[in-house]
Parts: sequence; structure tokens; C-alpha cells
Amino acid sequence: MAIDFTLLKTCRQTGARLGRLTTPHGVIDTPVFMPVGTQATVKTLTPAHLEEIEAQIILSNTYHLYLRPGHDLIRRAGGLHNFMHWDKPILTDSGGFQVFSLNDLRKIREEGVEFRSHIDGSLHFLSPEKAIEVQNALGADIIMAFDECAPYPAERRYVEDSLARTIRWAERCKKAHRDTERQALFGIIQGGMFNDLRARSVEATVEIGFPGYSLGGLSVGEPKPLMYEVLESTAPLLPKDKPRYLMGVGSPDCLVEGALRGIDMFDCVLPTRIARNGTALTSFGKVVVRNASCAEDFSPIEPGCDCYACRNFSRAYIRHLIKADEILGLTLISIHNLRYLVRLMRDLRLAIAEDRSGDFARAALAKLQAGE
Repeated sequence: MAIDFTLLKTCRQTGARLGRLTTPHGVIDTPVFMPVGTQATVKTLTPAHLEEIEAQIILSNTYHLYLRPGHDLIRRAGGLHNFMHWDKPILTDSGGFQVFSLNDLRKIREEGVEFRSHIDGSLHFLSPEKAIEVQNALGADIIMAFDECAPYPAERRYVEDSLARTIRWAERCKKAHRDTERQALFGIIQGGMFNDLRARSVEATVEIGFPGYSLGGLSVGEPKPLMYEVLESTAPLLPKDKPRYLMGVGSPDCLVEGALRGIDMFDCVLPTRIARNGTALTSFGKVVVRNASCAEDFSPIEPGCDCYACRNFSRAYIRHLIKADEILGLTLISIHNLRYLVRLMRDLRLAIAEDRSGDFARAALAKLQAGE
């Protein structure tokens, strides 16, 4: 098997899980936040930045890398790790979410999805087998089955049909996957906001058998309490000895709430995307560094933060960089935002180990709400 997951502890206060995930490119302590490097790079950052941030694993995007520069080129370069000079674990998604987000540019069939590139309008076809072929060529440690991500809101009949197709595609993905010693293929749980359909998805996907399970189709526009309700209903149905990955979730409150509900892995573009808009994440909520209020503020983004940006630069300086269109400003906020989330998960792991994750969560969420 490409990965090995050990559940080290379950917190007595909340049921949050402390785990260790071993991959061909290193060990990951969970719960973990994974920075997103969509096109084989975490925007504005180098691998050295990610090392200093103490990122354990990063995520790249199959859809984007398939279109540009192409999976064959990356395979000839020695795989994604060599291509982007990152020797720690990598996870790739299947491209399903991006393809289904194209709306009018794609057509769903049982065989797969026909779509037009958002780059040049060229016509492509992505099937479960093709998604696995591309991910095998990319060579990530963890890869995803090709699924259909139902939108929110969606009628029950649509979600039922979508779920049935996702299960059939999961079977095809497992059959197409060959490199089981180097790459772990995760199944994806769908079912929209219908708890009984989520349970049906878990039963069928676990029966197929995967080394890990992802929860898809959440954080797609639904209210957060509804997402938490679905997690509370679905997560306990998953195998306890396999990692659980909540896809596309990365705000600080959702990371904490998700971990309390038994989730082990998270990813999201949020921290780097808002950084490029001049917004920083802190323990006391968001700080819009580009605002005039920071023009003469010589304090760091977050006092006490150990990241490179906070150790060396003031809000006033970073705001100056942003107003002057200097890329360093965006880099510094990106460094801070990712380090903040990595540190948040580190502190949460310690709280789980000490059976105080509930106390930790209440304090962390109260700080965040006070700053809103």
C-alpha cells in the first residue's frame, strides 16, 4: 500500500482525531491543512517558503495541469515532485470539481465529461480512466477518484442520479489505477445535503474499498451550520482506521469545527487568494492590510506570530508594498496566512493529545468571533 494511517488518539472531550499518515515522500501529522498549489506552485511562494512555514503536504490540480503544461511533459520531467522541486507529499484532485464548475462549457455523459478549456476553448474529454491516467503521470502520493460534484442547491432526484454515477465512476477509477504501491487512491463521498444519500454513498464507496475517503460537495455555497450537520451525520460512518479528507475547506473556524467532527485533512485556496487582495488571517479575525488604517501601523500583521513576515515587517510596510503593486507584499501576507493555519492545526493537535480540544476550540472560535 502507498500509505499507512495510524489513529493515535481520539479526544475524550470531542471525538477529534490525532493521526499519522505515512506516504512515500514523508510523514504527515493530522489533522492537517494542505496549502493549494493549483498549477504546481503555491502562488507567490517558493518551496523554501513552504518549508519554513512547515507545510507538511501540498495539493495540486489535475484539471489545470492536464491543460497546461500537460501530464506527459510532467511525467517526462520525472513527475510532479521533480518538476516543482518539492520532495514532501503531494495530493492531486481528479479535476472533477473544476470540470463541473464550467457549467455551459461541459456535457456530462456516462462515459465521462466533454468540456471546453477555459484557456483557449479547445474541446477535451475527461473520463474516470483518463483522470487516473493523468494523475498516475503526475505521480502524487495521494490521488482522487473522478466524481460528479452536485451544486448547491440541487433537487434530490438530481443528487440521486449524480451520486449513482459517482459510485459507478469510483469503481472504474479503482480498476484503472495501477500504481498502488506509490499512489493511494481516495474514494469521494457525495450526496449533496441529504444525509441518507450521504450514508448510501459511504456504504457503496467503502464496499468498493479505498485507503482513504474524501468528503466532496461541501463548502459549495451552503450555510456553515448545514455543512456541520452533514459532517456530524456522515463522518462517523467512515472507517475509523482510514484518513478522512474534507475537500475545499480552509477558513480557521471551519478547520476547527471540521476537526471536532472527526476530519483529518483539509485544503483550500482561501489563505493565498485573500492574501492577494491584501487581507490577512489572524487569531482575532481578518485584517485588511491594504486599508488606510494600516498606513502608519508599525506593528506586525499579528503580534506574537512566528512567521517570517511578522518577525521582520510592519503592517505599514506591507501596505506600502501593496499600494505600490510590489509582489513582495502579497508574498508576505501569503506566508503569514499559511503559517497561521499550519500553526492553528499544530496547536489543535496538541489539544487533542491532551484531551482538551473542546476547550481549545471554544477559546479559538471566541477570539475569531470577537474580531469579526
